[in-house]
Amino acid sequence: MAWTEAGGDILFVEATKMPGKKGLALTGQLGEVMQESAKAALSYVRTKADELKIERDFFEKYDLHVHVPAGAIPKDGPSAGVTIACALASELTGRPVRNDVAMTGEITLSGLVLPVGGIKEKILAAKAAGIKKVILPLRNRGDVEEIGEELKEGLEFVFVEAADEVFKLALADSVGDNTDSLRHAEGSA
Repeated sequence: MAWTEAGGDILFVEATKMPGKKGLALTGQLGEVMQESAKAALSYVRTKADELKIERDFFEKYDLHVHVPAGAIPKDGPSAGVTIACALASELTGRPVRNDVAMTGEITLSGLVLPVGGIKEKILAAKAAGIKKVILPLRNRGDVEEIGEELKEGLEFVFVEAADEVFKLALADSVGDNTDSLRHAEGSA
């Protein structure tokens, strides 16, 4: 979910791996803050390799590429951090991201999920896109409470403090578990 000058929007974050050694490509006209978020997300996923059942030395064998389509549109801000972490975890575990989930939140190196802005606009975009579950930082709960009930109708809100919670909520247990064929996350910029 993204905030734009025209209102909310849904962005997709794609991640892929290929043979290589410690490369991280970031594309989609990402601004400096968003690039930093991607690097923090990768560092966090690397610290969780054992828990996620990812090869510990995966970064010794692979290059990673994170792409946010609509490359002609500049994107920046820290709120895609959890989405990028989720997309990377999805690619590295083979567990697709559920297709009925949208998320937003800044990620720290220790996996804390920090609050972000533009919540009302992001929720409107999620609802318009047919999303059922919205994952938000716990510290954004007050922003959701200020939104009228009619705008929230049909949406389930889950408030999280840690990226591990996002992984449990957003990553399917297996292919076919309410997912679409691509491993991607609807995310925020």
